[in-house]
Amino acid sequence: MPPGGSGVRAEQIATLDRLAHELFISPEIGRLLERLAPWEDAQEYDSDEASLVRVTRRDWEKARQVPAELRAEMSRASSLALPVWAKARETSDFASFLPVLRANLELRRRYVECFDGYDEPYDVLLDDFERGTTTAEVRIVFERLKTEQVPLATAAARNGDRPARDRPYPLEAQRRFELQVLERFGFDRSEWRLDSTVHPFASSLGTDDIRLTTRYHEDNLDGLFATMHECGHGLYENGVSSALERTPLARGTSLGLHESQSRLWENLVGRSLPFWRYFFPRLRECFPEALADVELEDWYRSVNWVAPSLIRVEADEATYNLHVILRFELEQELLMDTVDLAELPEIWNDRMRSYVGVEPPNDRLGVLQDMHWAGGHIGYFSTYALGNVISAQIWEKVSAEIPDLHDQFEQGEFGELRAWLGERLYRHGRKFTPKETLERVVGGPIDPDPYLRYLRTKLATLT
Repeated sequence: MPPGGSGVRAEQIATLDRLAHELFISPEIGRLLERLAPWEDAQEYDSDEASLVRVTRRDWEKARQVPAELRAEMSRASSLALPVWAKARETSDFASFLPVLRANLELRRRYVECFDGYDEPYDVLLDDFERGTTTAEVRIVFERLKTEQVPLATAAARNGDRPARDRPYPLEAQRRFELQVLERFGFDRSEWRLDSTVHPFASSLGTDDIRLTTRYHEDNLDGLFATMHECGHGLYENGVSSALERTPLARGTSLGLHESQSRLWENLVGRSLPFWRYFFPRLRECFPEALADVELEDWYRSVNWVAPSLIRVEADEATYNLHVILRFELEQELLMDTVDLAELPEIWNDRMRSYVGVEPPNDRLGVLQDMHWAGGHIGYFSTYALGNVISAQIWEKVSAEIPDLHDQFEQGEFGELRAWLGERLYRHGRKFTPKETLERVVGGPIDPDPYLRYLRTKLATLT
């Protein structure tokens, strides 16, 4: 879309969202759901049919609290804010972004006022992304992570030059290599796309229409890990049962579970030594000049290098959650209007220095780096760290059930892992709540201990 089209597009999206919202929250939908209740009770809880009615009722009951005009205003404001954010980020000009940020926050406060029965205002927004999870529950997990990870990251931080950085990595060769990796994971060119953009993301228009975007750097291969991350999202959506297509069930159950898959494929698979035992020789073939003097062990240390960094999506595993926790805490203050928005860049920089140990030199690398607030996605950030935690819980379970998993990786085989995840997680879509889903996959509630065990073990091998 040409930049000048954003205003009209915002109005189109607002109109469509208002009409869809009005149709969904109509009393007729409520009457249909009421008539279906006895039939629903007669079905097995796990059945597609009972799940469809149950989840639709839950969605309807929340959606009907929100006026259609407010829903349209939120959509319009988000659409208008995104190009403003993109330009502000490019020029590192927070002041130009401030008015649309104010508008988005005010709309989210009005949205929260539509509901009652919550313990904290942030619960309402968090529930949009991680249904049934409260701010207090997330805070307990995050306090544990912060307590453990700050000293872990400090102890693991490396000095000296990171191997294989600041070297020429031609962009077309990067794309060719990424496609080699993605096709091993399950990328099917007849159903998937991979394109470049400012901020990596994944989207799907159906279980067989998966669209990934990534970004590239000419002097490093960080874009590869962003691509594997987005592929994890794609594998989840692609793995939803086709029987659920075009229903409210045909997507991942929550963003926390979704992030568990992006982080699992990016980190637990893509940064593992067995993975690189297979792929490093192929990587050297693609980049002979850059990697002529680099051995497998050097490369493995490089892709797991621990050092404080400015950008969340490029942060190492030891510090990534700290970037997220900073945003989680700050979002609650923004929603409660307890911070001066004009001072947000300075507040951000102070907390980056305190939490991560670095201070952004400008707003582009600081408060403007993420698109989420422009899109109105307040409550979203916490799901990234929740995904890390859940990914390790799932990894312990799958590793116990497929003991030769790393041997398979060394042969470039990832199909059994994908099939295991597909059977236990992907195919169910939104049939179950996030908590029910996690209980079914790992046998218990969210628990940060497996992630902390994984992190300690891995960091010990890199010292």
